[in-house]
Amino acid sequence: MKRLLVMLLLGAAAAFAQESRITVPYTRFSMPNGLDVVLHEDHTTPTITVNCWYHVGSSREKPGRTGFAHLFEHLMFMGSPHVPEGMFDQWLESAGGDNNASTTEDRTNYYEDAPVNALELPLFLESDRMGYLPQSMTPEKVDLQRSVVKNERRQSYENRPYGMAGILLSENLFPPEHPYHWPVIGSMEDLSAATFQDVLEFFKKYYNPNNASLVVAGDIDPVKARIQVEKWFGEIPPGDPLPLQSPAPVNITQEKRLVYEDKVQLPRLYMAWVTPVRFAPGDAELDLLASVLSSGKTSRLYKRLVYDMQIAQDVTAEQGSNHLASTFMIVATARAGHTLRELESVIQEEIDRIKAQPPASREVQRAVNQYEASFYRRLERVGGFGGKADQLNSYLFYTGNPDYFNEDLARYRAVDANDVGTVASTYLRDNGRVVLSVVPVGKKELSAK
Repeated sequence: MKRLLVMLLLGAAAAFAQESRITVPYTRFSMPNGLDVVLHEDHTTPTITVNCWYHVGSSREKPGRTGFAHLFEHLMFMGSPHVPEGMFDQWLESAGGDNNASTTEDRTNYYEDAPVNALELPLFLESDRMGYLPQSMTPEKVDLQRSVVKNERRQSYENRPYGMAGILLSENLFPPEHPYHWPVIGSMEDLSAATFQDVLEFFKKYYNPNNASLVVAGDIDPVKARIQVEKWFGEIPPGDPLPLQSPAPVNITQEKRLVYEDKVQLPRLYMAWVTPVRFAPGDAELDLLASVLSSGKTSRLYKRLVYDMQIAQDVTAEQGSNHLASTFMIVATARAGHTLRELESVIQEEIDRIKAQPPASREVQRAVNQYEASFYRRLERVGGFGGKADQLNSYLFYTGNPDYFNEDLARYRAVDANDVGTVASTYLRDNGRVVLSVVPVGKKELSAK
């Protein structure tokens, strides 16, 4: 009887999830200078968030001048004409708020979370650096942040165990002319070679209202919020129109195998493929495939490599979705006494199994359930990275529609086991991948090569 009751409850919950529709009400308008604005009311708590996306990431850079987008993530906090250096954080924190920023291949985003009575402060802060930052930029400030970014690269890449793996994979997955070939943080040589004028021209080209979108969300009155947005951003002039990016499709026809010696204790295996762009057919299916392979202790790769055979310390699979191309990656760290050839053999067996016979429906449904749970958790908050304001901006950037919540979730719910098997066969080709072995210095025999 208890078993029947549990089954009925689970069935009812699944039916409710399928029928329920997500509602995120919003107001959208475009200002004369081209700034795209989205307003969202959420009176759950007396807080607000201002979320600004500039549609510029490392993919807008060019060979020989990389790292500029990430450099500006730092420079934007170095003071603007009406905000003295150091006061951006101090004023916001004094009002009870906080902020953060991040840069990817596709965009740079900034957010400020604050109490409802401080809404005008983040609007003023964001508008001042959008419209007037060049007036307060100096060669000394650029040089200071250049040194900070170089040190960040040393800490996050050169001097970090396995840190160079991501750079090596990007360089070998994408040809030199592709905008994903170089890392977001840029190269040391390019950062050193950049002149003050180079940096200034990059800002003037990309950090304009017509290349940005702004979401104001939380405990707001949309009518009053619009007036405040127009007050602070209305006088900023637009920049020149920017061309759409359309790099040639990446087509790897021969497997690449690399070995990199690093100051690490254990060898680590990376297997990577180029896959469909974010929201394109195949993207959600590959996301679910990654979950079937490595999400949770009962997932295929974790169970075999870590739990049953105990030849790996860890294993992960991920569909890294981006605007111009995506990457599917499997990463596994060997346990002491085991080689990457052992790990690759088991991983290859599981990939071949899914290609030959799709995973069980229960495996795919578990992956869908996991995605739905994380999806709803993000909806519980308005601000920060991944909150509703950030999601509205993300959907607007990638799809042109800020209210893409239901469509996003629907593409996962529509996937069945056969779809997962199909994308494995289509995209995880043996002759279309990069296999990287990171091994301890002097231990090439532990590699998969």
